[in-house]
Amino acid sequence: MSLHAMTVHQLHELLVKREVSAEEITKAVFERIDQVENKVKAYITLTKEEAIERARQVDRRMAAGEKVSPLAGIPIAVKDNICTKDVPTTCASKMLENFVPPYNATVMEKLNAIGAVTVGKTNLDEFAIGSSTENSAFQATYNPWDLERVPGGSSGGSAAAVAADQCIAALGSDTGGSIRQPAALCGVVGLKPTYGAVSRYGLVAYASSLDQVGPITKDVTDCALMMNAICGYDPLDSTSAKGQQADYTKFLQRDIRGLKIGVPKEYMDEGLAPEMRRVIEEAIITFSNEGAVVEETSLPHSRYALSAYQIIASAEASSNLARYDGVAFGYRQANAEDILEMFIKSRSEALGDAVKGATLLGTYALSAGNYDTHYLKALKVRTLIIQDFQKALDKYDVLLSPVTPTPAFKFGEKTGHPMEMCLQHKYTLPVNLAGLPAVSIPGGFIGGLPVGLQLIGKHFSEDTLLRAAYTFEQNTDFHRKRAAL
Repeated sequence: MSLHAMTVHQLHELLVKREVSAEEITKAVFERIDQVENKVKAYITLTKEEAIERARQVDRRMAAGEKVSPLAGIPIAVKDNICTKDVPTTCASKMLENFVPPYNATVMEKLNAIGAVTVGKTNLDEFAIGSSTENSAFQATYNPWDLERVPGGSSGGSAAAVAADQCIAALGSDTGGSIRQPAALCGVVGLKPTYGAVSRYGLVAYASSLDQVGPITKDVTDCALMMNAICGYDPLDSTSAKGQQADYTKFLQRDIRGLKIGVPKEYMDEGLAPEMRRVIEEAIITFSNEGAVVEETSLPHSRYALSAYQIIASAEASSNLARYDGVAFGYRQANAEDILEMFIKSRSEALGDAVKGATLLGTYALSAGNYDTHYLKALKVRTLIIQDFQKALDKYDVLLSPVTPTPAFKFGEKTGHPMEMCLQHKYTLPVNLAGLPAVSIPGGFIGGLPVGLQLIGKHFSEDTLLRAAYTFEQNTDFHRKRAAL
C-alpha cells in the first residue's frame, strides 16, 4: 500500500520500526496532492516547506532515541477557520483573505507539541455556514467519489482531503453537522466531541454555543488517536470542561454485549431515502449480532430542531461576524466618502450571500419586537430538545441514526433551494443544540456513493461511542474502500 493511503496507526508502526521516515511520508502525501488536487480542490493553502522541515525535526528526535507520539511525523490537514500562527486563516472568505494569525489555536499548539505535520489549510463554506463547500469565496471542493457531486460541508475540504489520501487525518469544526455530514458523504470517520471537551480557543466563531473542533480520519482507531491529542481542559476557553482526560484507544474493543442502542423513530421519517433506511436496518442487524440490544425510541420535539437551530445559529453568527467591519478586522473598501459607506461597501463586497443571509436573519431575530417571539422561543425549544435526549439517553447507552437523508448530491442541485440544503443537517444539528458527542462512521454505499451512520452518546461518553463504532467497523469493510481518482 502506498504511504499516502495508510492510516495514522499504520504509519506510526512503520516509523517506530524505522522502515520509513517522517520526511518520506510527508513527501509521499505532497506527491499525492500534486496528482489529484486539481480534481478535488481540497486546499486553500499548502505549507510544503514548513511541513518537510517539521517532518525532519521528528526524524531527528527519533534518531536521538526519543519516544514519540502516534501522531508525530503524521501529515494532517486543518480546516481554514482554525488559527495557525504565520499561516493564512481565511475562513474561505474575501473578508479574511489576508488575515495571518499571530497565534495558534489551542488544538494546533497541542498537535505541534507532539510533532504532527500540518500540510495545509482546507476549504470550507464561508465562515463554516453551509452544507456543500460550494459557498467558498475561492473555489468549490469536489467529492473524490464522484467529481460531479459535493463533498458536504462545511468541513468539505478536510473530509475530501482525507478521502482522497491528500493527508492522513484532518481537523474540522462542527456547528450543526459540519464534521459528520461531509465525513458521511466522503466515506470517512468524523467525530463531533461533547461541547467543552475540545478547546475552541483559536477557532473563528460562527455560533459560539454550538461550535466544536473535532477529527476527520480514515478509521476509528485514528479517530481515537486524534481525540487523545486534542481533548482536554483549556483555561483560554471559558467553555472548556475540567476533568481527567481519557486514553480513548483503550476503548477500541470489539465488545458491545448488552449495550443498549435506541433508534429514534423521528429520524426514520418520510424524508429518509429508502436506500438509507435499508442501510440503517442492516446496521441494526450488525449491532444485534454483536450482542447489543436495539430498540425504537422517540425524540418527540425533533421536528422543531431545524427551526430553532436556524434562529439560534443565525443570531450568534450576526453577533460574532459583526466584528468584520473593515475597521478592527477584515477587508476594507478604500473608496468610500464616509464611514457608513465604508461599512456598507466593505461588508457588501467581502461577504458571500449565505453569510449575508445568516447575519440578516440573526439580526432580525435579535431586534426589538422580535427577540421574544423568535430568539427566546427558539431557546425554549432547545431546552425541550435537550430534555428529549436526556430522557432517551437515560434508557439507552447510544442512539443510532442516519447522518444524511441521501448520499452526496450534485453541484448546484440545492443552491436555489436553501431549505433543502438545510435539511442535509436535519439528523445532525439536534446533537449540537444538546451539546452531545456524536460520530459518523462509514455505513455502506448507495449507487457507488458512501453514506454514514451516526452514533450519539451522553455528555463525555466518547469512549462508548468509539467502542460501538469500532465494533461495527470490525464487522464491515466500508472504511477500507477508496475513491478511484
